[in-house]
Amino acid sequence: MPAERDLPRLSKSRFLAGLQCHKQLWWRVHEPDAPELAPTPDLQARFEAGKRVGEAARGYVPGGELIGFRHFEFERKLAATHAALDHTAPAIYEGALASDDAYAVVDILERGDRGFQLIEVKSSTDVKPEHIPDVGMQTYLARRNGIAVERAEVMYLNRECRYPDLSNLFVRRDVTPLVEGFLPTMPDEIAAQLAALGGPLPDVPIGDHCFEPYECPFMKRCWPAWPEDHVSKLYVMRRRALELEAEGYHTLRDLPGQLKLSPIQARQVRAVKAGALLVEESLAEALVPFEPPLAFLDFETVSPAIPVWNACRPWDNVPVQFSVHMQRVDGGYAHHAWLVEGPGDPRPEQAERLVAACAGAQAIVAYNSSFERGCIRLLADAAPHLARELGLLELKLVDLLPVVRNHIYHPKFGGSFSLKNVLPALVPDLSYDDLEIKDGATATLALWRLVFEPEYFGQRERARVRQALLAYCERDSWATVKLLERLRALAGLRAAEVIPPAGAPPGGAVQLELGL
Repeated sequence: MPAERDLPRLSKSRFLAGLQCHKQLWWRVHEPDAPELAPTPDLQARFEAGKRVGEAARGYVPGGELIGFRHFEFERKLAATHAALDHTAPAIYEGALASDDAYAVVDILERGDRGFQLIEVKSSTDVKPEHIPDVGMQTYLARRNGIAVERAEVMYLNRECRYPDLSNLFVRRDVTPLVEGFLPTMPDEIAAQLAALGGPLPDVPIGDHCFEPYECPFMKRCWPAWPEDHVSKLYVMRRRALELEAEGYHTLRDLPGQLKLSPIQARQVRAVKAGALLVEESLAEALVPFEPPLAFLDFETVSPAIPVWNACRPWDNVPVQFSVHMQRVDGGYAHHAWLVEGPGDPRPEQAERLVAACAGAQAIVAYNSSFERGCIRLLADAAPHLARELGLLELKLVDLLPVVRNHIYHPKFGGSFSLKNVLPALVPDLSYDDLEIKDGATATLALWRLVFEPEYFGQRERARVRQALLAYCERDSWATVKLLERLRALAGLRAAEVIPPAGAPPGGAVQLELGL
């Protein structure tokens, strides 16, 4: 097997990383086994989805010749591509091209009347700015190899497509003018990247390029170890942190009073400066819709890029698991759970079970209820006989996320209102640490393999993974139970129970501040 260094140094993925930052490129090439490059469950799932979409796209440009071979069989792949160019097949799939110590694999080269259409297949649902240099590099290499590329396209998934009619699964968009505008920069950019790789680690200051178009995996190597209350933690203002830093503001405590902030950001800054949990008086009113008896609902989903169940569109979050904690008359809770088994449409049976589990609930509690609302609507698509009952469940949804976001702030939130950030701060005795599956990305990947890759797990491991998924989803719905209890306790605090931070001004407060 040839070593990686025996291949051209700039693969397409490396070139695109180099466009973002030469330092990132240097690390990717010189430290290919760096721990930062180990694929996360979320990234692994996206890679696998991209591969499936690429394979499916060939069926919409039929009759092509597939260039096989594994990635390290570069010379054979290159030779096969050039041989295919002399054949008469209407398209070439996965052709390899190289020039100037750079190489790329082209998804589809389609023969036209005067040359070729170069087609880059994407699993996204639109053309993105970062797709242009991607297609541009391939077009440059194709023309360097004497291939007349007369048109450059991005082929992406059509959100209007609905299963089972997949005739319009893809959209092909002409991006030739944009690519032509990028091409003149290619020779200098390739030369600059190769020069950077041939020297010591480049000195590149941090900046917006650390986030665009993707967050750099090596950020922790470049960015300083800032304190927990750094300005980068200001809610939805992370990228403005560099501007605030340049103006001399390092922590949220440094921010001047005249800085224009949203109410949420202002509450965050007040809480951090006070070193206290801040509770607005309006919290009690915000909790009025949470009228018992309550059901607490959490879904887990899979998102097939290519839809496989009736009326589903590309990337729909299709529920395949739920957990419900239903409040009993005695104040306790009954737990109901359902988890898919097999590749069949999970929604009809799930809809039946969900309606039964939530029977009698006055309101249904979720955290970020727009997600649960979308799941319920997808269930209704597959269970029209339960459309009325599911519609009522949707109407009963009440959301804890805006309650937290608009009425309280704990410095330990760190600028985020995700449940995984809020829960440790407000309900510290409840965590996910004792679970085998601890996060949503891991759960989603495990669910995908349970549903669509039945041979991935052995029988015993499959049973273990199912139990781990059930435990994770149950913890999510139970977390909303405990979170609501905590919010009610905070809303019911009497003045004598308030512990203001040291130095707080007496009287006139519009919120409760509890010392941490």
